[in-house]
Amino acid sequence: MDENKNNKKVPMNPVIVIFGANGFLGRYLTRHCARNGKEVVAIGRSREGWSGDGMFLEWDGKNIGPWALALEGAEAVINLAGRSVNCRYTEKNRREIIDSRVDATRVIGEAIAGCKTPPKTWLNASTATWYRHAEDQPQNDWLGEPGEGFSCEVAQAWEDAFFGANVPAETRKLALRIGMVLANEEATVYQVLRKLTARGLGGAMGSGKQRISWIHMEDFLRAVDFAIHDPFLDGTINVTAPEFPTNREWMRTFREAVGMPLGLPAARWMLKIGARLMGTETELVLKSRWAEPLRLRDAGFRWRWSRAVDAVADLDSRRGLEGFFRAASERSAGARVWLPAATR
Repeated sequence: MDENKNNKKVPMNPVIVIFGANGFLGRYLTRHCARNGKEVVAIGRSREGWSGDGMFLEWDGKNIGPWALALEGAEAVINLAGRSVNCRYTEKNRREIIDSRVDATRVIGEAIAGCKTPPKTWLNASTATWYRHAEDQPQNDWLGEPGEGFSCEVAQAWEDAFFGANVPAETRKLALRIGMVLANEEATVYQVLRKLTARGLGGAMGSGKQRISWIHMEDFLRAVDFAIHDPFLDGTINVTAPEFPTNREWMRTFREAVGMPLGLPAARWMLKIGARLMGTETELVLKSRWAEPLRLRDAGFRWRWSRAVDAVADLDSRRGLEGFFRAASERSAGARVWLPAATR
C-alpha cells in the first residue's frame, strides 16, 4: 500500500516480476505488462536489450540477491531466462543451455520459498519441443508423449527443476510449453525466413512434412495474461496457435507474403551445410513440432491470430518493438477476438 498526501492508503498496482526481461520474449512482455498498468520488475544479467519499462534489477542467474525482495506479494513471477538454442550444439554450448535454465529456475524457487508473502503465480517457460517427433498426429498438453534428442533433454531438465522446486502451496505453478513466437524483429525466425524467401530460397526444407507449432507475439502476450488470471490452470500448457502447417505450407505462406513465386527446396544435406555456416543446428527446422493447445482452448482462450497467413501478413507492418505496440494501439480488435477460430 502507498500513502497519498491525505495519508490515505491506496492500493499499489499488481507487481509482475519478469526474469530474462532483456531477451526476445522478455522485452515484449515487459512492455506489454507496463502498458497494461502493472508494476514491472525486469530482471536480467545486463541492461542490454531491456525495453526500458519498469524497474531493472541485475542478477547472475545462479545466486539469490537483492532481486529476491521483489517477489514478495507479487501477482506473478515469469521466468523466461535461458541461453539461446540458436547455436551449434557443442559440448560447451549444450552444458550452458541446460545449466542456464536449470540454475535460474532453481534459484527462483529458493527465493519464492523464502518469501513471507509468496507470489500468487509462478509461470516458467518451457518448450513445445518436449514432445516426440510427430508428423502423423498432434501432441496435446494432457496426453502428449515426451520425445528424444537434445531439445527434449533440455525441456525435461527445465521442467524437472521447475516442478521439483519446493515452494509454498499458495503459489500456483504453470510451465508454458511455447512454440515458435513470431515478431518482426532482426535475427528472429520471422525475419530470417522472409529474407531467405525474398532471395528465392523459400522452398520446402527437408521432407517438408514436418509440422510447425507457432504463435503470433500478440497471442503469446494475451496467453500469458490469460494464464495469470485463470486460477484453475496449473501444470503444463501448450502456448501455440491452433493451426499447425507443414513446413511446405509454412514456406508457401512466406513466399506469398513477399510476392516470390518460386522457392528452391533445401535437401537435408544442404541444410546441414547452411546451418554450419550460420552457426546453428538443422534440428531447429527439421524436427516436427505438432503441439496442440488443448488446455488453452478448453479454458476459453480465443486466438486473435489463428492462421499463419494472417499472422505473417499482420507482422509485415509491425517492425521492431516500437512498431509492434504502435500498431496495436492504432487499431481495435472489436468482436473478432472473441469469435471461435472456425468462424474467422
